[in-house]
Amino acid sequence: MLELIPLCTAVVDVAPPHAVGGGRSVGDIRSVTLDGERMKATLAGAAAADWMTVSGAIGTIDVRMTLRTDDGALIYVTYGGRLNLADRANGLHALVAPVFETGDERYAWLNAIQAVGKGRLTPGPDGTRIDYEFYEVR
Repeated sequence: MLELIPLCTAVVDVAPPHAVGGGRSVGDIRSVTLDGERMKATLAGAAAADWMTVSGAIGTIDVRMTLRTDDGALIYVTYGGRLNLADRANGLHALVAPVFETGDERYAWLNAIQAVGKGRLTPGPDGTRIDYEFYEVR
């Protein structure tokens, strides 16, 4: 039986996207805040982006970022997923599957887990805020 264990919430601030053609856009991630019982972290550095390709009403998400925990560990996070753009009346929600990599022994448990998440997008004139709930799959 599948079990979902709360991992953390995340707030991601994405700059307005760069439309590069072919249905692809790139949004620079300006800030990230993760908050959970087992980890708290923020964005480390400026090399983080949210790539999306739109085909019809479905957006394919590809995100990569490095986080720094509140106690100094670095964690690389990637996630892919889908965004259904057809049902905007009920809000935009991203469904994603994050994976984590770290060399810090305090967070080595992250290297072994698969996570899933759902994010609510709040578009604005200066970018998009995404509020995620992430869960560890057991």
